[in-house]
Amino acid sequence: MLLMTLLDLSLPLKNPVLQFSLILFIILFAPLLLSRLKIPSLISLIIAGAVVGPNGLNLMLRDSSINLFGTVGLLYIMFLAGLEIDVADFRKNSSKSILFGLYTFLISIGLGIVVALYILQFSPLSAVLIGSIFASHTLILYPVISKLGIAKNKAVNVAIGGTIITDTLALLVLAVVVGMSSGELMSGFWIRLVIGVTLFGLIVLLLFPVIARWFFKRVDDSVLQYLFVLAMVFFSGFLAEAAGVEAIIGAFLGGLALNRLIPRTSPLMNRIKFVGNAIFIPFFLIGVGMLINIQAFFKGYETIKVALVITLAATVAKYLSAWITQKLFGFSLDQRRLIFGLISAHAALALATVMIGYNIVTGYTPAGAPVRLLDESVLNGTILFILVTCTLATIIGEKGARNIALADAAGDSAKPGQPTNEKRILIHTNDMNTVDELVNLSVTVRSGKNRNGIFAMHVADNSLPDETAEKNAEKILEMAAVAASSTDNVLTGLLRYDNDVVNGIAGVIREQKITDLILGLHHQNDLTDSFLGSSSEKILGRSNVTIFIYRPVQPLSTIKRTIVVIPEGAENESGFLLWMQRVINVIKNTGSKLMVYASKQTIACLKESYADNIPNAEYKVFREWDDFLVLSREIKHDDNLIIVMSRKNHPSYHIKMARIPAYLNRYFQKNSYILIYPVQTGIAEDSGEDTTLQPLKTSILSVESIIKILGKVKFGRRR
Repeated sequence: MLLMTLLDLSLPLKNPVLQFSLILFIILFAPLLLSRLKIPSLISLIIAGAVVGPNGLNLMLRDSSINLFGTVGLLYIMFLAGLEIDVADFRKNSSKSILFGLYTFLISIGLGIVVALYILQFSPLSAVLIGSIFASHTLILYPVISKLGIAKNKAVNVAIGGTIITDTLALLVLAVVVGMSSGELMSGFWIRLVIGVTLFGLIVLLLFPVIARWFFKRVDDSVLQYLFVLAMVFFSGFLAEAAGVEAIIGAFLGGLALNRLIPRTSPLMNRIKFVGNAIFIPFFLIGVGMLINIQAFFKGYETIKVALVITLAATVAKYLSAWITQKLFGFSLDQRRLIFGLISAHAALALATVMIGYNIVTGYTPAGAPVRLLDESVLNGTILFILVTCTLATIIGEKGARNIALADAAGDSAKPGQPTNEKRILIHTNDMNTVDELVNLSVTVRSGKNRNGIFAMHVADNSLPDETAEKNAEKILEMAAVAASSTDNVLTGLLRYDNDVVNGIAGVIREQKITDLILGLHHQNDLTDSFLGSSSEKILGRSNVTIFIYRPVQPLSTIKRTIVVIPEGAENESGFLLWMQRVINVIKNTGSKLMVYASKQTIACLKESYADNIPNAEYKVFREWDDFLVLSREIKHDDNLIIVMSRKNHPSYHIKMARIPAYLNRYFQKNSYILIYPVQTGIAEDSGEDTTLQPLKTSILSVESIIKILGKVKFGRRR
């Protein structure tokens, strides 16, 4: 009895451990159980919240802890929307987003005012407040879109951009109504609002990226990076409130400010999405469900009338906006469904607005009862309004989102003009301190949703005892597997015993049908002449794969520009499409700006073939390899240099490529760079000889020399 007394199992539950346990069981089992009834997971959490909440079984109260985590969940949704949006496409379609946001706002608030005035018989001020509820919406569908990997779809970008417009205007209307009701709406209000919003926007969009880039360069601890991101996001929300707008606007702009610095393929992005989808966003949905009071709908005819009228009218307004958008911008039926799903759900903002209206007392009846701007029938009707709109938005929007994801998957399988072979990337690992960066590059150059196809190999040193060599290899390969798993990719570790490291690598390339090989050079190391121009008849002669030599000075996520130097005639090589697609993946996954230095003919080829993939690329004519001197004056500290190499006697070979080590050591010590050695015709994969030219006696990039040097170098940890 004493134990039961100490545990305090009375309802509602007060034991914090038991409360949190119940929440976790709801997050775990509610979607599983209700999915059998074809109920979307988002709605299942709202229903579960209603069941366990104070108006259901009264297992839990909607106390301060639920409010706290719910607020975090709402801000998290907006933060993810800003973080995952395609910034280039967002800028490109900014006019469409503004137009969409304006007519969506006007249609919704106009219909809301008409319905409130002539059907519900509300006062003009109350009608305007009802219109603002119609105009605002919550991106409750966004977690589904994020999971399906279609966050960069043009319809999503337009809808999210429009959301910022509609929600900002709706909140502004709310502020005006509150000011008018209290008599505080004066010129000083508008001056403070304009100055506050301007300062807030400048701080978040200009200062936050600078601070974040500085932090990510110097701190590589995953926990600290995640905490830093959260701190920046919620501080941005606070700044928004201080400026006179809602915190959700700040969370979105915070995500937009960090967008470039957190690539979608990075471990940090994976952690952000994991924690949000596992904890914070479900808490928000359960908290919304706890607001639902079914009994309130039966207290009187007026509550049911208000609920039905505002639900039907708001849904019609949002559907009309989605239909106009489809016709105006040429979107598909599924994109219209997706837009409707994004803009038709009403949750947190609608609830906040109606609560503010309910708390505003405009007078008193002769009996002394308060006359509220929005009465109890609107408050109770809004709860049903929230449930129905969230359900409709999820069902219709999820259908469109899944159809778009399936169409994208089918399109990615065979794009015209693009290589369709499966990418199988091999990383040669010989030191723990370079593993993370090599795995990060391997994930960055990949595309598609296939999580397999990455291999890490280690050739055991025969000079060490077998047990010591095996333990060292296991530690390195385990570290590589952990680094890959943090991005939701599967890495296969391979341990080889061989007297010759090059033979070991060549054997694995043949056995595993490798398409890309990644070798690492620590940033404290220089290239030497032995790397280039040495005699080599091994890997480059026997294994015709795309090879990357990577020297990371700073994380890929902090790169502002990617500068690619392409030799003349590279477009005539058989491996041109292969390595170019890898470079495009790097650009897309890091968000860096692409600058291409190449001949006029190569530039024309790139513009013709890849204009849609890299619309904001900048091109400069690169006539001679001596132009490296010019390039050294234009490259900046946060630039990443990619140099495309070639073998001797091949179309894109240039004799001055032998000077690259000297150029890199002299002019680019402070920059990360990648040397790409492409697939070229005439290389026999088994014989070790060139089948169309003379035997390959002189290799421009000697991988044998690289492997030997890398095996002797003891790397320090990046600071």
